[in-house]
Amino acid sequence: MRPRNGYIRTSFTVIRSDINHPFRFFVAMMTTRRSPICLSVRWRLFCGLRRQIGLLVLLLHVVTLVSGQIRYSIPEEMRKGSLIGNVAQDLGLDQKRLRSGRARIVTGENVHYTELKTDKGILVVNERIDREELCGDETPCSFSFEVILENPMELHRITVEVLDINDHAPVFPNTDKPIRFEISESAVVGVQFPLQSAEDLDVGQNALQDYVLSPNDNFILKQHANPDGSKYVEMVLQKPLDRERRPHLSLKLIAVDGGTPQRSGTVNIDVTVLDANDNIPVFNQSVYKASVMENTQRGTDIITVNATDADSGSYGLIIYSLSKTKGSAADIFSIDGNTGTISVSGQIDYERDRKYEVRVEAKDQGGLIGTSKVIFDVFDVNDNAPVINIMSFSSPVSEDSRPGTTIAILNVKDADSEKNGQIKCSVDGKLPFKIESSLTNYYNLVSDQHFDRESVSEYNITITATDFGSPPLSSSTRLHLKISDVNDNAPLFDKSSYSAHIAENNSPGVSIFSVSAKDSDWNQNARISYLLEDTQVSGSPVSTYVSLNSETGVLSAVRSFDYEQIKQLQLVVKAQDGGSPPLSSNVTVKILIQDQNDNPPQVLYPVQTGGSLVAEMVPRSADVGYLVTKVVAVDVDSGQNAWLSYKLQKATDRALFEVGLQNGEIRTIRQVTDKDAVKQRLTVIVEDNGQPSRSATVVVNVAVADSFPEVLSEFTDFPHDKEYNDNLTFYLVLALAVVSFLFITCLVVIISVKIYRWRQSRILYHSSLPVIPYYPPRYSDTLGTGTLQHVYNYEVCRTTDSRKSDCKFGRAGSQNVLIMDPSSTGTMQRLQGEKSILDEPDSPLEHHGQPPS
Repeated sequence: MRPRNGYIRTSFTVIRSDINHPFRFFVAMMTTRRSPICLSVRWRLFCGLRRQIGLLVLLLHVVTLVSGQIRYSIPEEMRKGSLIGNVAQDLGLDQKRLRSGRARIVTGENVHYTELKTDKGILVVNERIDREELCGDETPCSFSFEVILENPMELHRITVEVLDINDHAPVFPNTDKPIRFEISESAVVGVQFPLQSAEDLDVGQNALQDYVLSPNDNFILKQHANPDGSKYVEMVLQKPLDRERRPHLSLKLIAVDGGTPQRSGTVNIDVTVLDANDNIPVFNQSVYKASVMENTQRGTDIITVNATDADSGSYGLIIYSLSKTKGSAADIFSIDGNTGTISVSGQIDYERDRKYEVRVEAKDQGGLIGTSKVIFDVFDVNDNAPVINIMSFSSPVSEDSRPGTTIAILNVKDADSEKNGQIKCSVDGKLPFKIESSLTNYYNLVSDQHFDRESVSEYNITITATDFGSPPLSSSTRLHLKISDVNDNAPLFDKSSYSAHIAENNSPGVSIFSVSAKDSDWNQNARISYLLEDTQVSGSPVSTYVSLNSETGVLSAVRSFDYEQIKQLQLVVKAQDGGSPPLSSNVTVKILIQDQNDNPPQVLYPVQTGGSLVAEMVPRSADVGYLVTKVVAVDVDSGQNAWLSYKLQKATDRALFEVGLQNGEIRTIRQVTDKDAVKQRLTVIVEDNGQPSRSATVVVNVAVADSFPEVLSEFTDFPHDKEYNDNLTFYLVLALAVVSFLFITCLVVIISVKIYRWRQSRILYHSSLPVIPYYPPRYSDTLGTGTLQHVYNYEVCRTTDSRKSDCKFGRAGSQNVLIMDPSSTGTMQRLQGEKSILDEPDSPLEHHGQPPS
C-alpha cells in the first residue's frame, strides 16, 4: 500500500486457523515468505530490544486471532473499491458457487463498509472507514458479518480488523480558553496542579504519548496513567512563587503522539499568583468505590466525598467539582459543589461501559485544589430484549418435503450479559416445526413432520426468543409459510356408482346425466377431465350411444334409443386430473331406457288370411259360457304399456257373445236360438294401457250351426273371395314360370362351367406349366352358393276346379276350424289341429306377432 500523508504503510492478508495442525501453521507462519502474518509496520522509534518485544507481542496477537474464522486486517481511510480479500479463495469456494448460491452479506451493524463482488469472489471497501468513528478508543477495532449461501445453505463469518493510522492530532478541550490558575505565593514546593488532559482519537502508537511543558523556573510536569491506559498530567511547583517578582506566568502545555509524522496539540496556561494560602484541601480517601445499577434513575445519589482544608476563613471554604477527564463519565454523574454528593445525571448503560472512573476536585477560595478518584462498578440489569433477524426464509415449501428440511435461518442477539444474555428460542403452538441451534446466535427453523397441503395449506409461525433474566424478556417474529401442492390425491366421485333414466325415442344430443368428481389438490393438479372408457354395448362401441363432455362431465345421447332393442347401458367414466403424472379414478354409470307406448298390440290368433275364410263353429246346443275361441295378442312394450285389455266392438246379433277383458276368451252369454244367424262376424278391439293407448282390431267369424252343409251355404256369398283366388292363381303360375326359367338357366350355366373347367384342366395336364386350377368362389362348395339355407314347405290344397287352388301357411288352433273355398259348391275340408299356434317354437308368429305374407 502506498503511504498517504505520512500514514503507516501496512501490508495485510487473511489470517486463518488450522485447528487440526497448529504446529504446521506456526512453522508455515515463521518460515513461509507469504505467511499468514504479513503485517509489517515501519516503526520510527522502536529498535533493538523494543523491536523484539514488539514482534513478540505481535506474534501473540496473531495467535489469539486463530479462532476458526476468516479475518482480514486493513488500515482505515482506504478508498472505495480497495481490495480487502479474496473470499472465494479463502473459503475454498468456486466463483460459480457464489453466484448460484446468491452469496450475500447479512447481519452486522457495519456491513455497509464492505461489498461482496460475487462475480469475482472478492471483498472490497464500499465506504470510507473511520476507525475512530467505528470503534472510538477500543482496540483492536474490528467488525464482523456473515456471508450466507443458499441451495444448499451455508453460513460463514468474516471479521475485518481496521488498523489505525495517525490521522488525528492530540486536542485539548476548550483550546480557545487558557487554563487559569490562581496560586498563592505561599504554596509550598511539591504542590500539584491537575491539568486538562488532551484527547487523541488514534490508538496504539498513534495515540497520545507524552506531554511537554514550556520551559520555566517554577513548574515541572508529572505524568500519571489511568487504569484504562490513558494519561493525565499534573503541574508540580518545584520552586516557590514570588508574587512581587512575577505576579503572572504564561505557560504552554504540549501534547504529542507517537505517529509518523508526529502530531501535537497545545493549550495555554495562565498562572495568577495570590497571596498566601498555605493549605490545600485533602480528601479523607484517595480512592472511592461505589456500585450502581444500569437502570438507576436520574437524580439518584450514589456516594458522598469529603475533603478538609486546614486554612480558615475563605481559604478554608471548599467547592467540589468533577474533573472533565477523557470519556463520558462527567456527563453521566454530577456532584453537589457544597456537599460533595455524587448523583446520577445521565443514562447508565452496562452494554456500553461496565465501569466508570471520575476525578473529584476540592478547591478552596485560595485556589488550592485537592483531588481524589471515584470508581463506579456498573451492575447489569436485564433491560434488553432479544433481537430476531431473519437471515433466510424459504416459502413456499413443497408438501412432499422431508422432516428436517430447513425453512428459515434466524440470527438472535441479546445485548445483556451472562444469564441476561442467554437465549432460548421456541415455536409457539403445536406446529410441525422445531428450532435447532447452529452457529453462535444462529438458529435453524426446520420441519418436524410431513406436510399435507390438503389438510393445512399455510402456516403462521410465531417464533419467540426469551432470555434467562429475571424477569425474562422476550421478543417474537412471525413467518407466513405456504405449502405448495403435489399431485398426491386422485379425483373422487361423490358416489360409488350412478344410475340415470332416459325415455326411448329421445332426440339425439339431449343431456342424460352429469357426473361430478372433486380433487383435493390445487391448481393444475385439481383440474379434472372426464373420459369415457372404451367399452362395448351390444357389439358396438359405447361412443356410438353416448358422448361425454370432458370438462363438465355431462353425458349426452348420440342417437335415439329403442327400448325394444336395448333396455340399459352400462358404461365407465374416468376422472383424470392435470397433474404430472396424472391420477384418475373410475365410476360405473348405468343408464336405464324407459319404455314408451310406441308399439300397438299385435294379434297372434286368430290368423287373419286374405284368401280362405276361417270360422269358429258353435253348435246351437252350446250352453251359456261356451268357449268359442280365444283372441291371443302381444305388445312388445313393457310395463303398463304391455297390459292388454279386450273388448267386443261390434256383434252381428244382440248379446250372444262376450269377450274376456283380460284373457281375450270369447264365450256365449246365452243359449243359441233359431233366430240367431248362422254367420256371426265379431270385431274384437285389443287395447294396451299406455298413455296414450294404442289398439288393434281383429275380425272373428263364427258359424252357428249343427251341420257342415248349413255352414257352407252361409259362407258362399263372398264375391271378393273369388276375385282374391283368381289373382292368387295367376301369381302362383307366374312365380312357377319364373322359378323354372331361373332353374334351367342356372343348370345350363353350371354345365357350361364344368365343361370349360374340364377342357382347361386337360390343356394344363398336357402342358408342362405348373398351373393351379382356378375355382370361382362359391362354386366349389354347394353350401356356399349364397342362397337361403332355410327350407320352405308349401302345402297346396286343390279344388275340383283345376284352375283354382289355395295355399295353407299355418296350422289350425285347438278349436275346430273350417277352411272353405267359396267357389266350390260341395267340397269342404275339416282340419283338426294338434297343437296351438303359440306352442310352435319355429312359428313365424313369434316375431312380433306378424303373420307370414
